[in-house]
Amino acid sequence: MVPERLPPWLQRYVDKVSDLSLFGGLPANHVLVNQYLPGEGIMPHEDGPLYYPTVSTISLGSHTMLDLYEPRQPEDDDPTEQPRPPPRPATSLLLEPRSLLVLRGTAYTRFLHGIAAARIDALDAVSLPPNAAACPSAQPGARLVRGTRISLTIRRVPRVLRASLLLSK
Repeated sequence: MVPERLPPWLQRYVDKVSDLSLFGGLPANHVLVNQYLPGEGIMPHEDGPLYYPTVSTISLGSHTMLDLYEPRQPEDDDPTEQPRPPPRPATSLLLEPRSLLVLRGTAYTRFLHGIAAARIDALDAVSLPPNAAACPSAQPGARLVRGTRISLTIRRVPRVLRASLLLSK
């Protein structure tokens, strides 16, 4: 990865997250900005070893439900097959507008994470997310209509290339 200067409005978010010392005392140095329209999601995935094993996400605009999956193990007869997520998430977290989510430890390294393609998230007493007590909108019977959501995924990339090294060759 080659570093680029962030616009001031985005650098403020990076500085605030860096002040939390989430990345072993080092500052965040990578931001991914994604837009999700109502009905859009992202398949369950892992971020991989390129990143420091912590990820922080700021949700702007709409809420969403982040699903965490325990990966299925590859079939014994095909050792090259990648672990696949089971059809149902192990748990889901409600990400409210203007919230900060931090995934680290086994939540980051063991579980796949994704967002189901949905326009409405229906909550009932059985399916309330484990973080419901901290989320005012997480009430039994709530039907949360998704709008446009912008996510700022802020993390640490341990190794980046210096542009001067690339250009000098």
